[in-house]
Amino acid sequence: MTSRTSEVLKANKAAGNGSLIGYFPAGYPTLEDSIDASIAMCKNGVDVLELGVPYSDPVMDGLVIQEATLEALGNGFKLKQTFDAVRAITAEVDTPVLVMTYWNPVLQYGVENFARDLAAAGGAGLITPDLIPDEAREWLEVSDKYDLDRVFLGTPSSSTERMKTACDLSRGFVYAVSTMGITGARDEVDANARKVVAKVREASQTATTAVGIGISTAEQVLEVNSYSDGAIVGSAFVRAYAQGGIEELTEKVLELSAKLKN
Repeated sequence: MTSRTSEVLKANKAAGNGSLIGYFPAGYPTLEDSIDASIAMCKNGVDVLELGVPYSDPVMDGLVIQEATLEALGNGFKLKQTFDAVRAITAEVDTPVLVMTYWNPVLQYGVENFARDLAAAGGAGLITPDLIPDEAREWLEVSDKYDLDRVFLGTPSSSTERMKTACDLSRGFVYAVSTMGITGARDEVDANARKVVAKVREASQTATTAVGIGISTAEQVLEVNSYSDGAIVGSAFVRAYAQGGIEELTEKVLELSAKLKN
């Protein structure tokens, strides 16, 4: 099966360029605002969009993203609007759109229903931070059925066997978590990031991998791309939007992507 996400990452790498994967919460601060923000990100340097599903118990998200997603929920965001957002974004840009979601909302919606509606809306697939491959049988089946990417996590504590499973079953890329803990911009990207990527390289000759958690500067984005297939940025973009709306968000995307292309 093909993956538009991995094709983009591999094409950039083959051309000597880096890749920027950008996160933004659906429904923040309103549905229309999040659609406009996402389109602006894609048009100004984001190679793959990670569209977050607001959730009432975002245990892995840092404070900036927690506050944004709770604001979206407070403004009336409903899960089914995720597909409206994906449809609106993919109508305007060719950028692959991965939905980042905790697994409980998918279960509540129905795994096959979610996959069907995501595919129909033009989505590329799912990033599922709290779903491990060992417990993902139904998702593996329906993601094959609807030709959707499935991004699993690799962590500093992942065993060789578990990392191989993540590489074998992921499609799109393996999400290399650089630091054990919650997301959020950090002054230094942990040295563990290199170790996790090295584990991915050892486990698979074909898997693409992108590093997330703690990336907030253009230098970090460039550094991460020197040894992986992409840098994932979330909190820095959400913070920029919170401080200065779509204009400041766009400036941040341009800043972080500026050094990636030849």
